Amino acid sequence: MENQQIALVTGVSRKMGLGYETAKQLAEAGYRVIISARDVDQLSDLSNQLRKEGHNTSALTIDILSDESVNYAAKEVAEKWHRLDVLINNAGGFYDQGGLPMEQSFDFVHKAFETNLFGAWRMIKAFVPLLEKSDNGRIVNVSSGAGAFSDIAFGLIAKGDTTAYGLSKLALNGLTVKLAAELKSKGIKVNAVCPGFTATYPGTAEWGARPVEEGAKSVVWAATLPKEGPTGGFYRDGKKLPW
Repeated sequence: MENQQIALVTGVSRKMGLGYETAKQLAEAGYRVIISARDVDQLSDLSNQLRKEGHNTSALTIDILSDESVNYAAKEVAEKWHRLDVLINNAGGFYDQGGLPMEQSFDFVHKAFETNLFGAWRMIKAFVPLLEKSDNGRIVNVSSGAGAFSDIAFGLIAKGDTTAYGLSKLALNGLTVKLAAELKSKGIKVNAVCPGFTATYPGTAEWGARPVEEGAKSVVWAATLPKEGPTGGFYRDGKKLPW
């Protein structure tokens, strides 16, 4: 199917994770989905599982911390499919619950920024040339209310600081705005999405986390925006969030 839309999702490392569910929902919507992560064996197992369920998926090993790995992946996609329609920067981590600014180590902070900000930035720089070849180029940065001033429960002014994680997601939201302005003339929409507190680990549903299907639906909404859709915003469930 030459006209089939092609999406790439990073950070697909667990069946219970947001990346896996996002890939599944995009495949169900008719996309060819490339799932990526660092662990080759785990990635292959997840791709096989999606294919067993009848989904059109491929696996591509990517270490978002490595220029070499990311650039090689972009070359692979270019050779096989010649373009990319959707890039979803889902890979992330370093949620430092209770990590106060004066107590957090710079080593941890550097790792949080390298993954949550620079990893996404690295992917975007490598894959924009392929997104330019699409009629519907879309970039979705999976962010968090932890990087927003307006989120009372988890945000920048909330108790139980998540300093490294929150500041890295604040920076990711800022990058989203800058990229949206730069790429608008190329027809590429760039938005950040907070999936909300999502049950991606056992026991989190009991803490009030919502089903992963709902969180992924937020991401898929931004990935499948029509031409008249917004760009440069921060959203959850299709609604703009102040930050």
